[in-house]
Amino acid sequence: MSLITRFALVGDHLDAGSHAPVTRAITGLTATEGMKIDATWIPTTEVDNTLDGFDGVWLTGSPYETEAGVIAAAGAARRAGIPLLGTCGGLQLAVIEFATQVADMAEEDVLVPLSCSLGGNECVVLATSGSLFERALGATRTREYYHCSYGLNPATAQVLTDHGMRFTGVDDEGIVRVAELPEHPFFLGTLFQPELATGAEPHPIIGAWATAASNRARMRADL
Repeated sequence: MSLITRFALVGDHLDAGSHAPVTRAITGLTATEGMKIDATWIPTTEVDNTLDGFDGVWLTGSPYETEAGVIAAAGAARRAGIPLLGTCGGLQLAVIEFATQVADMAEEDVLVPLSCSLGGNECVVLATSGSLFERALGATRTREYYHCSYGLNPATAQVLTDHGMRFTGVDDEGIVRVAELPEHPFFLGTLFQPELATGAEPHPIIGAWATAASNRARMRADL
């Protein structure tokens, strides 16, 4: 029987809106990688605390009906070792979950308004050598698309680093754009949106996340 990889796409799905690129990226994985995929959109009001049965979780961007559902999904994936990709608001809320549940921080201390909104902009991102981000990207430098006005508070970066989070992608001014958890099978958040990349194939970060999820599906099948 062919291996089927189950994805949980966490977000309030709008086919004609901001989530259409996510759907195209998933379709692209089927077309270019030959993956058999069962992708389920989970509204933010319907997230449970386990995400049991899923092989990969994608915290898609806003708008959200409730941020609490995205935070719950981030926690479930982190605790269960489910490969997680968080993009734009998904990164922000994944970091908030880690900050409040692992680093004992206040939620309001995690994010700050960006000095200049990145909405609709394309910017350089530099990858830390040896990081998951670099391995997934297959390069040390990339240009990516953004639609966000908030970023991570630089004043709290050291506290999060002390608890195991790593910030492995920055712009050309050294401002954090990527976070990951090295001890997790695959936990990567990007302030940019790789689903907005043009081209026939899905962005390499999406492909790397999907491969990690497929590996989890294979291990589950073996059990």
